Amino acid sequence: MPPSPYLTVERRRLAAIVLLVLVVAVAVWRHASSGAPAAGAAVQVAPLRPRAPDAAARATGAAARRIVVDVAGAVRRPGLYRLRRDARVADAVARAGGLTRHAERTAVNLAAPLADGEQVVVAARGAAGTAVSAPSGGAGGAAAVPSAPVSLSVATAEQLDTLPGVGPVTAQKIIAYREQHGPFTSVAQLDAIPGIGPARLDELRGLVVP
Repeated sequence: MPPSPYLTVERRRLAAIVLLVLVVAVAVWRHASSGAPAAGAAVQVAPLRPRAPDAAARATGAAARRIVVDVAGAVRRPGLYRLRRDARVADAVARAGGLTRHAERTAVNLAAPLADGEQVVVAARGAAGTAVSAPSGGAGGAAAVPSAPVSLSVATAEQLDTLPGVGPVTAQKIIAYREQHGPFTSVAQLDAIPGIGPARLDELRGLVVP
């Protein structure tokens, strides 16, 4: 007796369902075997902690933002000072204790910017040939520019201080130079004194002798 057409269709449908279930089961098994997280599973990611900057890098960065300048002349505490990179001459003078009573205020631009390794020289009053303020030894208050030449090899600090543009600090540098190198043999040797450049040397010619 031949099988009923209805039963044949039902068997084919059942076989298709079984095959579909097997395909889904195989796919799920392969997915689980690959180690991938199941769909919808929460994946926790540890937050990244910012790395603390290295101490040496911090120190290098801080040093890069500072400059070193030499402050000399008519200031209270001449010397080397470390300042911010955006500092002005006024900042350097303030670190050096401010201007002395010998300083020529109008001869220095306090608003000028500074550069690393720069020397700030504050001129004393009388640098342009006017009177130089000096310690009073009697009733008088100021000493004029000397009319007779001053000997660089034997002059005292007070005598050197009366020269145009030579304040107490530069006078001490002149004395220290001759103590180290011996008596002056030429006025041109003043060019080796910090704070005395070619322009200042020209002003002193005729006022000093070796």
